[in-house]
Amino acid sequence: MKLLIISHTPHYTRKEELVGWGPTVREIDQLGSLFSEVRHLAPLHTSSPPGSALPYRSRNMSFVGVKPAGGEKLQDKLSIIRHIPNWMAAMRVEMRQADAIHIRCPAGISLIALLVCRLWARDKPVWVKYAGNWQPPAREELSYKFRRWLLRRKCFRYMVTVNGRWPDQPGHVISFINPSFSLEDYEISYEIAQEKSLKEPIQILFVGRLETEKGVYHLINIARKLKRKGIFFSVYLIGDGKERKYFENLVNQFDLQDVLVFTGWISRYDVKKYYEQAHFILHPSIASEGWPKVLSEAMAYGVVPLASTVSCIPQILGKTRSGLALPAKDTDAYVEVILDYTQYPWAWKQVSKNAIMAAREFTYEKYLSDVSNMFSQSWQIDLEHEQP
Repeated sequence: MKLLIISHTPHYTRKEELVGWGPTVREIDQLGSLFSEVRHLAPLHTSSPPGSALPYRSRNMSFVGVKPAGGEKLQDKLSIIRHIPNWMAAMRVEMRQADAIHIRCPAGISLIALLVCRLWARDKPVWVKYAGNWQPPAREELSYKFRRWLLRRKCFRYMVTVNGRWPDQPGHVISFINPSFSLEDYEISYEIAQEKSLKEPIQILFVGRLETEKGVYHLINIARKLKRKGIFFSVYLIGDGKERKYFENLVNQFDLQDVLVFTGWISRYDVKKYYEQAHFILHPSIASEGWPKVLSEAMAYGVVPLASTVSCIPQILGKTRSGLALPAKDTDAYVEVILDYTQYPWAWKQVSKNAIMAAREFTYEKYLSDVSNMFSQSWQIDLEHEQP
């Protein structure tokens, strides 16, 4: 069975090798085990790739590059319009050759894909992954509202997978776990995490893009307040971004160079070394997102997440008792929680154990089983016999 994936995942060329956004590439490599062929239609950028970009490893995976468009500025968003004809032309060819379609939302290119599915994939299984916040509390762009309105309607053969479980969730909208690692990886991290205890120096992590939207400014303020309390701790910011220089200047301004370290993008193998030592992962994001994979990756090593009250984060951390969801701007609350745990390390240990157990649900094996069940129950397609 041939699967066509359409997404906004950025791809690049590094020394004549195709690379893409690491977490998505790893997930798509896993999907390759369920299908005879996987083709990924996504933007191909001419700029240099970030350090987190990875090549595909699945042999039955092929890439269809289209020109990128969109961005934060109005002129960038309007650029989508002139690229639509080329996108549609590529989609028309690929949809007609595919047996099933997988669209990853939200993005401009995925919105176009949703609409043209009615033309060129009307009788084919369509699986939509909505990676963002399915029920955002604040105001948002009209295009995002339109996407979710469209996805709530079962107007053709599609199923929608979302992060979390929500009131009035239609039957064709399924709650899915966002996969992060293999079962083999989990078993390794499980053994390491058992020996972990909370003691100074407290090790705190941030993993992701260095952006105000991701909460880096709040994280620096948390570090600033922790230092005033006289706690012996270190914060490692793993990642990079256009605002890095601004945040480095803030760290210098607040005299935090001795406790806060910028590592830049590092390999997944090296990130694991930080997970092994860390006690907390902070994610005070104000962005509209689903479930950040870095949280489950850290939880597998017994790292306790302190994250913002965005999307399904409060649901998962609350249900599993594996961390706390706090308002992103309430930096005092983050400081207070960390201080409380230092006073009661046995309480931190219990939450750490909960995090380890909860992380087992985020394996690729569980994800592939859920995908297979969805195809079987929704379209009577047995993917077990489709593996190459």
